[in-house]
Amino acid sequence: MKQRGEKIVSLTAYDASFASILDQAGVEMILVGDSLGMVVQGQSSTVPVTMDEMIYHSKCVARGISRSLLVVDMPFMSYSNAEQAALNAARLMQEGHAHMVKLEGGQKLVPLISHLVEQGVPVCGHLGLLPQSVNQLGGYRVQGKDQAQADIIMNDALALEKAGVSAIVIECVPAALAKQITAAVNIPIIGIGAGVDCDGQVLVCYDMLDITQGKRPKFSKNFIAETGSVSAAVKAYVNAVKDMSFPASEHSF
Repeated sequence: MKQRGEKIVSLTAYDASFASILDQAGVEMILVGDSLGMVVQGQSSTVPVTMDEMIYHSKCVARGISRSLLVVDMPFMSYSNAEQAALNAARLMQEGHAHMVKLEGGQKLVPLISHLVEQGVPVCGHLGLLPQSVNQLGGYRVQGKDQAQADIIMNDALALEKAGVSAIVIECVPAALAKQITAAVNIPIIGIGAGVDCDGQVLVCYDMLDITQGKRPKFSKNFIAETGSVSAAVKAYVNAVKDMSFPASEHSF
């Protein structure tokens, strides 16, 4: 799809019913995000989410899809070394029926990612704002605003591609930086709060349906307000990503 210039549409799901709606609406990549810690469990961050919880939700989502690629987050501290990462990735694929696993982090993860890829595990990277590292980052803030930080994220993307990742999610970075990274690598770049020039877009489904508690992120949009049903809202999101009307400038940094 990247080679053909077709936008890749992604949303999160945490259960079979939502997964079925997304699958039928044409969402190409369904992400079982550890965001479930916040939007499903009511936690203040993704850190408390466990491996068993990710497997449970992945299993539920897998039962609801027939065509979408199922990508599942590896939760906090589930990949602190290569052996642990391989065991947990195997569990997500064997028990949770994941097609691909997602890890947060840059060049320090290269040996670990290479090990997973060598074992036959498809891997998606995650750069920019790293929710599992929010306590180190000092909160949920835009990353890569200064040149030094932007260079690090660019180099991280190049290193992850070389290590064998199949795609990279880039979160909360300036649109200009995301555009540069998208052009610099051959793998798909999926943006969230990263501008319209990424190869695809992902949102937390609860955000775009306006049912998340508290303040909705700037980079999200309420798609249900003008559509009136969940399925219609998801289809509107799919169309908006495809025709590049979303994200607009007000959803970008």
